[in-house]
Amino acid sequence: MTQPLLQAADLRGAARLTTDAVAGLASLVEAMHARIASVPRLAGVGEAPAADERTRGLTGLVYGTVRGVTQLVGGSAETLLGWLAPALAAPDPRLPPRPEREALVAALNGVLGDHLAATDNPLAVTMALRQSGRPLPLERQALRAHLGTATPKLLVLLHGLCMNDLQWQREGHDHGDALAREHGYTPVYLHYNSGLSVSTNGRILAPLMERLYDAWPVPIERLVMVGHSMGGLVARSAIHHGTLLQRGALRWPARVNDLVCLGTPHQGAPLERAGHGVDLLLGAAPLSAWYTAPLARLGKVRSAGINDLRLGNVLGAPAGDDGTHPCAQVGLPERTRCFAVAANLGPAAGGLKARWIGDGLVPVPSALGQHADAERHLAFAPDHQAVVADTGHLQLLSSPEVAALLRQWLG
Repeated sequence: MTQPLLQAADLRGAARLTTDAVAGLASLVEAMHARIASVPRLAGVGEAPAADERTRGLTGLVYGTVRGVTQLVGGSAETLLGWLAPALAAPDPRLPPRPEREALVAALNGVLGDHLAATDNPLAVTMALRQSGRPLPLERQALRAHLGTATPKLLVLLHGLCMNDLQWQREGHDHGDALAREHGYTPVYLHYNSGLSVSTNGRILAPLMERLYDAWPVPIERLVMVGHSMGGLVARSAIHHGTLLQRGALRWPARVNDLVCLGTPHQGAPLERAGHGVDLLLGAAPLSAWYTAPLARLGKVRSAGINDLRLGNVLGAPAGDDGTHPCAQVGLPERTRCFAVAANLGPAAGGLKARWIGDGLVPVPSALGQHADAERHLAFAPDHQAVVADTGHLQLLSSPEVAALLRQWLG
């Protein structure tokens, strides 16, 4: 047996969104996903690159379902729900979640998550620590029974924008599972609303991590956090909130041994900056139009999470509409070994243009925390950073070279 693809709460949530807006945003997110996940086919001189606006397979089904549901609820939504209610089974807690539904909801939360949360929409994701898509009970006896065997090496993995915890599994590989098999870690996956501001997610995560720390069935000897993309910013924000803003009331921040950031836009992501002038840096390159065109459709409709990616914002108010408003600076946590992995669609030793294209979403200097302003520069140790060649942003999740780096650093 499997969970239903859509639940009654999902349709009620969709009914509360504007039909055209949801359909347009679904197409936007799909176009972003398709372009980030693939290498563009360059056209001739003076021509725009060939555009794949649709994804295929499971991912294509997800975005097609979003558009289908939008059309379904566009008119007499409550009447249609009355007809559909008998066919919409309640979720069975004994069954694993449907990856299609999880991806659908994660994409909507990425672009509209702050609005969904502010309006108490049932589609808004509530932060939880999960395994196999199921929330962990943060009470010692219940957690011991749920996990079976918990090791003293706790690994917390944080996903990126428009994604969810199930998507750490990519092309048959999961960095968490690999570290569990090879080095005895027990992986726990964060599931969060990536449309909320990074700072908001950091504030919510800080006490949640303390509950996990208190409830862990065995004494913790090693605590590691691995964040992909926005997940690295959320991890840094949570450690900052837990260390400074909680005035030492929380124990877990001082016990984080290692933080690994995979393709994290520490200094911002130019893909998000479309409409703010920064895309002019690559305006002459055909690849610029390839990656920035889908996001430019958003105009002013951007979640707080997307806005925070503009300058790699970890704390405080997001940048202004002109992209120049300074955000509060947060350095690397002092008591934690910090590692950074950047990816390049081309060779690792590519030129300046290749470094700014980076993995298609995050430039190499941004992923490595590099900045001309000394106050914003993040000082990752030289042997704690790496550039992975011929790899896109999402491929960081399945890259054998990244897996080897994790074994080397965390083994």
